[in-house]
Amino acid sequence: MSSTLTARQQQVLDCIRESQSETGMAPTRAEIAERMGFQSKNAASDHLRALERKGYIKLHGDRSRGIQLLNSAFWGSEDELPVVGKVAAGSPIEAVENLERTVPVPQGLFRQRPTYLLRVQGDSMIDAGIFDGDLIAVRKSQTARSGEIVVARIDDEVTVKTLKLNRNNATLLPANEAYEPIRVPADELIIEGIFVGLIRDTTAH
Repeated sequence: MSSTLTARQQQVLDCIRESQSETGMAPTRAEIAERMGFQSKNAASDHLRALERKGYIKLHGDRSRGIQLLNSAFWGSEDELPVVGKVAAGSPIEAVENLERTVPVPQGLFRQRPTYLLRVQGDSMIDAGIFDGDLIAVRKSQTARSGEIVVARIDDEVTVKTLKLNRNNATLLPANEAYEPIRVPADELIIEGIFVGLIRDTTAH
């Protein structure tokens, strides 16, 4: 890895880090262009390709927000987080039989420290930039605020959706028009954790 970055490349890298920390996701090329004051997305793409050549990021061109920060883009210690695969019906989400492996995650990558990584199944959240096979960073919690993306359990199935709370019930909103919202009585809603970020898993694709 060549560690020599131009001032502009360093600013773009910082922009990616800040977005990852603030929202848990990489920015789009359009968001980078807007934040950096570029005239077009092409200018952002040029800098991204340079950062990829120098070993700081990996680009997944077929995906929205397809920028993956590599560990070399961070300095400092890492946490080994367990990856939860397909959750067995009725078993706790972090049960041993659900665990695939552990993944090193740089400390400070997300604003909130995650407890585990969960492999996403299905495409119900693609409009939020969360794709089938992605790893989402989850902070274990039994409560969540309206508007947060949560990991919820419904009838022994674990799902990732945006939570909307009403007085008597909760709605789990997909980010894909092909799916219907899921409504459950508030007292039956089981929150397993809160989405704090996304890690694009290169081994899954």
